[in-house]
Amino acid sequence: MPTKVKVENLTKIFGRRAGRAKELLKKGKSKSEILKEVGATVGVNQANFEIQSGEIFVIMGLSGSGKSTLVRMINRLIEPTDGNIWIDNEDLMKVDKKGLLNIRRKKMSMVFQNFGLFPNRTVLENTEYGLEIQGISKSEREVKAKEALDEVGLAGYYDQYPTQLSGGMQQRVGLARALANDSEILLMDEAFSALDPLNRSDMQDQLLDLQERLNKTIIFISHDLDEALKIGDHIMIMKDGEIIQIGTPEDILTKPEDEYVEKFIENVDRSKILTAENVMIRPATINIQKDGPRLALKRMREEKVSMVYVVDNRRKLVGTLDVMDVANLVKEGSRDLESIINKSNLPTTTPDKPLAELMEEISQTPIPFAVIDDSDRLIGIIIRGAVLGALTGNEVSEFE
Repeated sequence: MPTKVKVENLTKIFGRRAGRAKELLKKGKSKSEILKEVGATVGVNQANFEIQSGEIFVIMGLSGSGKSTLVRMINRLIEPTDGNIWIDNEDLMKVDKKGLLNIRRKKMSMVFQNFGLFPNRTVLENTEYGLEIQGISKSEREVKAKEALDEVGLAGYYDQYPTQLSGGMQQRVGLARALANDSEILLMDEAFSALDPLNRSDMQDQLLDLQERLNKTIIFISHDLDEALKIGDHIMIMKDGEIIQIGTPEDILTKPEDEYVEKFIENVDRSKILTAENVMIRPATINIQKDGPRLALKRMREEKVSMVYVVDNRRKLVGTLDVMDVANLVKEGSRDLESIINKSNLPTTTPDKPLAELMEEISQTPIPFAVIDDSDRLIGIIIRGAVLGALTGNEVSEFE
């Protein structure tokens, strides 16, 4: 996917002695050292990253990490001290006030934590607001606002007022207002953190459903790792204004950059994030169309297993062979492997299946799960030891 947003050496220093603080940053001084020496606060320290078109990019960190400051610099609600921002290869630092206003109105929309709704306006009027200030006609903005409200599940609530809605529904109105503008980029600052857990989970699901249909570029701020892992295509973790790690949810869980990230992920339920593909290992196999029983026995001795998987020339899964059945076949002098292949009750799964949905079955079956692709080709197997290793954070056996 093409790069939608590019940030290079983006820095924000609050205080009168920003120039001196910037010099100290280049010398490697920490945020606390700079505050003590010159009284300036480093909000963001030389941030560098790219966001691809159509992805959900989650920026997370604890309070004071710089995540909200960073996002507000992307649309220049906060002016950077230094650095560059490109949107679709357009240098945002060279855009004048009029051009910047146009970008905020048409290219980027923001969804706030506190909903930001007008209590004296109806749900429909709140949703129309961004279109109204763009000078769009009443009839056109009403159509677009209703479409956006329908998208977020609020059809029929057009004439109600914010106070008549639950917190979750109010947040849906805020999201609908952003969608009505048809902006390419959504900036969402702790958008769901004011909601109760049930509504929060519901809104996360809603956002993922919308993203599947609309394919927006979403920059989402969160302090909740479970939320980040659920919705993020990439996650950026910040601390004291600095970027600590950027990666996919699997990268963050399985390859933490340092002790700070390890501390972040220590209480995460890995089974909800890791998939079959993350824990599968290479299976011992034979090809039914060219291999015989003696080769099957040899393969099992080499791999130190009592069962092998049978595939065809296209690596499509045919079944399994048990060592005792193969040994008896050899004694009989027969080469008819087909007669002893077990083709029934083979547990299978797809590579993208979350472990959480497999745990109960894995614990109950003595046969490893076979991981097959869309063409029924065998690409790996899941053994209990690999699952245990993944869930406890230990190294998972490599799939070769």
